[in-house]
Amino acid sequence: MPAILNLGQIKEALKKIDPVQGIIKGIEEGFVAYSQGKVVVPPVGELIFDEPRGDTHIKYGYIKHDDYYVIKIASGFYDNPKVGLPASSGLMLLFSQKTGELIAALLDDGYLTQVRTAAAGAVVGKYFAPQRVKRVGIFGAGVQGRMQLEYLRYVRDFHDVIVWGVNQEELDKYKADMAPHGFKIQTTFEPGEIASTCNVIITATPSYKPLLKVDQIRKGTHITAMGSDTSEKQELDSAILKKADRVIVDSIPQSLLRGEVFKALEAGAIKKENLVELGTAISDRKFQRQSDEEITVVDLTGVAVQDIQISKAVWKVVAAKK
Repeated sequence: MPAILNLGQIKEALKKIDPVQGIIKGIEEGFVAYSQGKVVVPPVGELIFDEPRGDTHIKYGYIKHDDYYVIKIASGFYDNPKVGLPASSGLMLLFSQKTGELIAALLDDGYLTQVRTAAAGAVVGKYFAPQRVKRVGIFGAGVQGRMQLEYLRYVRDFHDVIVWGVNQEELDKYKADMAPHGFKIQTTFEPGEIASTCNVIITATPSYKPLLKVDQIRKGTHITAMGSDTSEKQELDSAILKKADRVIVDSIPQSLLRGEVFKALEAGAIKKENLVELGTAISDRKFQRQSDEEITVVDLTGVAVQDIQISKAVWKVVAAKK
């Protein structure tokens, strides 16, 4: 019988994994393997809903010659908090790559997607954030807006944070939750206030229209964009990508169909041949940030290899107990 792990068991397993060596490093290695052609990742399966607004992604794949393959279903229904439900849900299924046998069902309610996305943000920060982070700007006061800060701190030293949100209640809660972790939190409804005071900006919203304009972006700014994971969503003015010295993507095939890069390509602001995958940049320093004057944009659409790596990490802890 396959193991069935609930969210509580998954969180207990995560506590036993070193966040840097066990999670961030695993995600980083996954990106490198992906860009080296060692990972099989079919196109994303997708369902888009209008009323209520939401989307469901099906991501799946395997690392060649590995022990497992993974199928992940993750949903985001953005009006759920109005009825007392979390916006995200989902599960990950871990199968044997040798027999096709279902090994474990990880009923994570979308939590592992949040963890692996935050870890990806830390990988990006490691290679593209300025060495001296003056201030971090966060668009989105939800779960990912919190976790991005927590994981970025593993690779950069900073305390000063400004967060943008859609209402004062969520911003107040964000500040109350994050200040005890040693962050100095300011809140705002003005995107320009973030752009003018931060040299690291993270966008983690489900926005369908740009939150930042090109004339707001200063030299030396790094942007990690992760909220736009469909062809409809957009957080950045496409002209920002044109202005950037480097545009990095987690997956070139996916970025041609979704995310900030898709919008910028559609607008004619950038060209496909100028894109570099994150795994390639990790392996070759010439594709990484070269100075604190550069403007860099990394567009994360979420790749199945991240789900493979985080599922394996959790299962390794659980299996060791058996």
